[in-house]
Amino acid sequence: MESIRFFTDDGISLEGDLRVDREPPLGTAVLFHPHSRHGGSKDHPLLWAIRNDLASRGFAALAFNFRGVMGSGGAYGGGHDELRDARAAVSRVRVESPKTPTFVCGWSFGAVVALREALEDPRVGGLALVGLPLRPPKDVDLPALPDPAELGSFGRPVLLLAGGADELCPAEELATFGATRSASVTIVEGADHYFEHREKEAATAVGDFAERLL
Repeated sequence: MESIRFFTDDGISLEGDLRVDREPPLGTAVLFHPHSRHGGSKDHPLLWAIRNDLASRGFAALAFNFRGVMGSGGAYGGGHDELRDARAAVSRVRVESPKTPTFVCGWSFGAVVALREALEDPRVGGLALVGLPLRPPKDVDLPALPDPAELGSFGRPVLLLAGGADELCPAEELATFGATRSASVTIVEGADHYFEHREKEAATAVGDFAERLL
């Protein structure tokens, strides 16, 4: 694994960890972490598990910290400036394999950013949204989710993944959200929003889905 730095279009320096298990990579992947103001960072065990799984399948996999988190420069941007971070991360990981698909995976707050990025960036070939916060706590500020019809216009593969006990992403509401796009919906029964002790199971679901892009 390699520690790297890269820059956004507004000059913010971001830190990341890049894992490449296969040369040349078969594809590229970027992971977006949970809310910066509620302990989110690239170093959560769930994101480690997903990154390692994707790398083992031949993806060059990048996990990074949004602006204002740990060693990344800048300050929290309300989910809006983080789109610049997302775009910069996609650009950086594609240096490893410019002509292969790029898969993006976001968890919680990172899922909102990943969805927004994917809708605006044609370089994204597939998308996994983990614990998409359909019912965020009132004290957590998030940019509005796109209308489901916007997701319906996204003509690339989408995975919606949640724990069966996730109060922020109720399984029935997630199924309704995904039905407009005919997205794949996977529920890890008994898991909560954090997938504690179920990280490998969640990572395998993401990896199986991403591998089909290759």
